[in-house]
Amino acid sequence: MALLPARAPLRRTLGLLPAVAIILAFMVVPVAIMAVFSFLVPRSFGGVEWTFSTDAYVQILFERMLDDSLRFSPGYLMIVLRSFGLALLATVSCLLVGFPVAWFMARRPPGERNLWVLLITIPFWTNQLVRTFAWIIILGRNGVIEAPFRWAGILDQGATLGLMYSNLAITVGLTYTFIPLMVLPIYASLEKLDFSLVEAAADLYSSRLATFRRVVIPLARPGIIAGCLLVFIPSLGAFIQPDLLGGGKKLMLGTLVQFQFTTARNWPFGAAIAMVLLALVMVVLILHARAARPHPAPGGGQ
Repeated sequence: MALLPARAPLRRTLGLLPAVAIILAFMVVPVAIMAVFSFLVPRSFGGVEWTFSTDAYVQILFERMLDDSLRFSPGYLMIVLRSFGLALLATVSCLLVGFPVAWFMARRPPGERNLWVLLITIPFWTNQLVRTFAWIIILGRNGVIEAPFRWAGILDQGATLGLMYSNLAITVGLTYTFIPLMVLPIYASLEKLDFSLVEAAADLYSSRLATFRRVVIPLARPGIIAGCLLVFIPSLGAFIQPDLLGGGKKLMLGTLVQFQFTTARNWPFGAAIAMVLLALVMVVLILHARAARPHPAPGGGQ
């Protein structure tokens, strides 16, 4: 019987081995391979040469001239900034649309809430590629939006609204794709909200805006932060929406990585861009961790 407590940690360790093996095989090892490839030299027709080089990272900001000198080239930096900006715009759009939806769901009777959660998750049952193609029909030339303008004579036969292959189309696609990831965490926070606090604020003559800002937002903040992270991070590395709705004209980090590995066949540079994307995600997660860290009470926590 005295040996049983000593065996318990061993059993827990053995029980964690499958999870650790999966994390190592499908997360740590691929990232390590990508990191190693980013410091190698590309071959002419794909693959790498096992020669150490930092040219892939230098290429992000500089262009090597014929005399081997370097000249600043903002092209790839603009892609990074565009990716960051569109991901941020999609996150804000999802928040503006998703919060009212989550609030509506949280105010429904308990028997109806599961139905609304089911309706929110239904888009995940359909392939993302198919859903993105649907937006081509909606935003494209002679599509659902343009057709009424043509019938009304507002648009000439050869004219177009120019919705497709634009930053607007990419933002719409990202918002539609990832909005459930915003709604569900906010709903999880609002579902636990004691709505008597809202009623108490109204009884104390608090305006709706003040109640929303001082009561609802602080209590829903964990869900808002989680939803913003769940939308921003995949939007930053999205590939399908920029490729289809942007028409390859508005490159983002995901499409740039795919282009380097397939068309350009510059594996080290594609790996370097992927590592930059990973670094941006890590920065966002670190900032979130610091913001979520509890602050010490005044007076040294006494």
